[in-house]
Amino acid sequence: EVQLVESGGGLVQPGGSLRLSCAASGFSFSSAVMSWVRQAPGKEFEWVSHISTDGAITAYTDSVKGRFTISRDNGKNTLYLQANNLKTEDTAMYYCAQGHRYNWAKTGNQGTQVTVSS
Repeated sequence: EVQLVESGGGLVQPGGSLRLSCAASGFSFSSAVMSWVRQAPGKEFEWVSHISTDGAITAYTDSVKGRFTISRDNGKNTLYLQANNLKTEDTAMYYCAQGHRYNWAKTGNQGTQVTVSS
């Protein structure tokens, strides 16, 4: 059974930082392109970033470029998202998902809430 468990969210002030983690199990993590996606209240899902299987290739949505960094540790089956200089518009539930920007799927995982507020 595929399991993705996110952690690391919280309440931070604008300009603050968080490091999100996603522990994966039940599939070959090292063979999977992985993404972070988010959903703000009342809005549709938004793809945020993806990373290639070996971590060499990454991509970001324009609104987070230069502020967020995606990474992975295949030895630990864990995906990360370092989010710096957070803005109020980054407030959302963040999920990890298998796949890339144009074809991703999450598997019922619950996500981790990021709230940016002063």
